[in-house]
Amino acid sequence: MAADLASVAAKLAAPGKGLLASDESTGTIGKRLEKAGLPNTEDIRRAYRELYYTTPGIGHYISGVIMFKETLYQSTAAGRRFVDVLADEGVMAGIKVDEGLAPLPGGGEGETYTKGLEGLEAACREYVAAGAKFAKWRATLKVTDSLPSDLAVERNADDLARYAKICQDCGLVPVVEPEILIDGTHSQARFGDVTERVLGATVAALWRHGVALEGCLLKPQMVIPGAEAEGGKVAAEEVARHTVAALRRVVPPAVPGVMFLSGGQTEEEATINLDAINKEARVVGRCPWALSFSFGRALQASVLKLWSSDQTRVTEAQQLALSLARVNSEAALGQYSTPAGGHPSTLTGDSLRENFRGWSGQAPAGGTVPLQGGGGEEVVMAH
Repeated sequence: MAADLASVAAKLAAPGKGLLASDESTGTIGKRLEKAGLPNTEDIRRAYRELYYTTPGIGHYISGVIMFKETLYQSTAAGRRFVDVLADEGVMAGIKVDEGLAPLPGGGEGETYTKGLEGLEAACREYVAAGAKFAKWRATLKVTDSLPSDLAVERNADDLARYAKICQDCGLVPVVEPEILIDGTHSQARFGDVTERVLGATVAALWRHGVALEGCLLKPQMVIPGAEAEGGKVAAEEVARHTVAALRRVVPPAVPGVMFLSGGQTEEEATINLDAINKEARVVGRCPWALSFSFGRALQASVLKLWSSDQTRVTEAQQLALSLARVNSEAALGQYSTPAGGHPSTLTGDSLRENFRGWSGQAPAGGTVPLQGGGGEEVVMAH
């Protein structure tokens, strides 16, 4: 089993390949569709996913696709299962298995844990039977001068490790996502300190729970300043320097791949920063992992804009999807250079940051709170 998991993880982190994060929940993708002027119906969601999964040549740049449960069981308009269509392109199917965020009892204001451990083993076995090869679980950590608290760091690290162990026992490679939120005024240096602390705790928890590091992947945020930080954004070289330094201090060489989330950066910024990280890793050395991508909006925003304007423009939308995948593949090799016509994004300069991706406010005694699970939907508060 361990050898099989390591083989799958290595393929997912193959040189120049990354993950398409298309695991938005029904509510989250619905908000994006509705913003684009489309109804949030199952057929529209299925057609939008089909656009990506049937793009000719997508397997040259994408090794795996993370899906929401609904999508894992869907098929093309012609009746072929998405899982099988992707496999024909050499792309593995993955599945989001967490159930969203809830307020962390005893934690600081806005701190959360992730729900879904109860019943996870049975669900994972079901997903394996449906053709899934890997899974993803997202935790979030809020940054201020005093946060994240020790409780939030340790609780989320332990839950991520428990999830990872269950996945591996069921035959799934776990993608471990401790997302450090960009919301706030924190500096890049503060973000780097928190990154080291969170990733270090997560790796230690993986070790304690007996997770085979060779058979899992990490999905962190790049080390960037808070979205409201004084001075604004920093150069790609600074993103690379801080990110690589943090990873070298806490990520063991046994982990095959670090698959960055795009986290509200523009499509072009995500590509340029990923390229700079790989160039920096080559210069400083001793960076044994693949440094690649697990992008959602940074691979989808321009495509959705085009397709939503005219759903008959599937071929054009697929060409755009392929172009976005290609430039990020180049960036994952440290070989990106701006094409003559510019980055393929049609939204250059537009931030992809959405509303707060964690939770804000004090936990009430009961009822619901405005929790953001992967991209914006309200989640019932846990008791």
